Amino acid sequence: MIYALALLLPFLALALRGKIFQSILCLILQLTVYGWILAALWAVLVVLDDNAERRHREMLATLTARNDAGGGTSRES
Repeated sequence: MIYALALLLPFLALALRGKIFQSILCLILQLTVYGWILAALWAVLVVLDDNAERRHREMLATLTARNDAGGGTSRES
C-alpha cells in the first residue's frame, strides 16, 4: 500500500514515514512533470530504505535478546 502511495503521492508517503522536511522538498519537486517522476522514485527509495532499516533493528533486537538470555554462542576465552 505504501508503495502505491509513494508512486501516486510521493510527498504524502514521505510525510507518513516521518520525513517532514524531505516531504516538503518532494512536494516542491512534484510541481513539474519530470519532477513528479523523480519525486516518485525518491519516495520509493526512502520507503525501501525505511523497511530495510526496520528489519535490521528487529533482527538486532532479537539477537540482543537471545544473547542476554544466554541462548547465543559466546566467544569468551
